[in-house]
Amino acid sequence: MHTHSHQTSGRVLGWSAMATLAYVGLALAAGLWTHSLALVSEAGHNLADFLTLALSGFAVYLQGKPGSSRISFGYHRAGVLAAFLNLLLLTGLSVGILIAAFARMRHPAVIATGGMLWVGAIGLAMNACIAGALERGRHDVNIRAAFLHMVGDAVSTALLIVAALAIRWTGRLFWDPVLALVIVGLILWSSWDVWRETVTILLEGTPRKLNPVEVEAALSSLAGVRAVHDLHVWSLGSLTHALSCHIAIADIPPSQSRAILNQAQEILARRFGIRHSTIQFENEICREPEDCGLRAMPRAH
Repeated sequence: MHTHSHQTSGRVLGWSAMATLAYVGLALAAGLWTHSLALVSEAGHNLADFLTLALSGFAVYLQGKPGSSRISFGYHRAGVLAAFLNLLLLTGLSVGILIAAFARMRHPAVIATGGMLWVGAIGLAMNACIAGALERGRHDVNIRAAFLHMVGDAVSTALLIVAALAIRWTGRLFWDPVLALVIVGLILWSSWDVWRETVTILLEGTPRKLNPVEVEAALSSLAGVRAVHDLHVWSLGSLTHALSCHIAIADIPPSQSRAILNQAQEILARRFGIRHSTIQFENEICREPEDCGLRAMPRAH
């Protein structure tokens, strides 16, 4: 089922990337013909989205590959890295549009609104279809980054149509650079949540929806467990979490402690979605926090 989901996401990202690339060419040509900065910005934004979709598709392919002796956790973080690169690209694009918009405010240009309307209608239909196709995979930060790109594109394209109508009805050219600034705001606003989750995963921070205190309490409640300490929870990827901890139990043989380990792993998987855990049993609680970590090797004399 997991492999099938990856294959489906990969196909959706593939055809979405091709459709987006075709729209980039249309928007750029129309922008140059109509002298519309908003259309050129739309082309640039969608070029970033093409790279986003292509990179996300490649990440989905990598995520489906098994681990190896050198990459023992597999390629779960490929999607996270793809999302991070996509966000960097979007931020750079936003700065470029911002500079161009202020320049256009000082030096307005005559705009052919008919081309803006036609390209905007085509782009709105395309972005809405792609966003709908990606919506099911939003639980993956990689797919969610691509989904947010498409939603932002759909909104900005709708605003493009509104700006074209406003210019046609009022004759005021300032609507074109103002729309470009609105597009920048939408890009930055929609990407903030993905920025936060991506950086947290790369820094191996605690997953947002997991509370370490609750995890520790659940493990401490198991029969035979005296204490839980040195607990760490982090994400291998947006969908895969890992845990390591020390659990103090009675001084019993491994054959008897196996039942406690099974209960601990079962509650971690069922309640918290943690299916990769490293649990160290001890019959004494570490006296100091640093005793749980690696001790320095003695120097040779």
